[in-house]
Amino acid sequence: QVQLVESGGGLVQAGGSLRLSCAASGSILRLDNMGWYRQAPGKQRDLVARISSGGITNYADLVKGRFTISRDNAKNTVYLQMNSLKPEDTAVYYCNAQGLDWAKRVIDSWGQGTQVTVSS
Repeated sequence: QVQLVESGGGLVQAGGSLRLSCAASGSILRLDNMGWYRQAPGKQRDLVARISSGGITNYADLVKGRFTISRDNAKNTVYLQMNSLKPEDTAVYYCNAQGLDWAKRVIDSWGQGTQVTVSS
């Protein structure tokens, strides 16, 4: 099994910044895509940003230019630097990791979520 532990959420004023971290642990052979998703109350969970093991990134249009995703492969950790935060960024942010474990089973794991609240 693979566990994802997120940290870094909180309350911030509009225009502020937060940095989210997500560390994966367990029986990991390799991690491929790692990403961040968010879900606001009453809405579906949407992709925020994703990064491949080789560092290729893609972002939701709503966060381009404000958010930056990065990863440390040695630590099996993915980060999300969020700048110029807006009230509409308020949501629960979830980490996702895909890959293979040592038994060659597919990994598609989710973190428990971390709340990000942006006040106006």
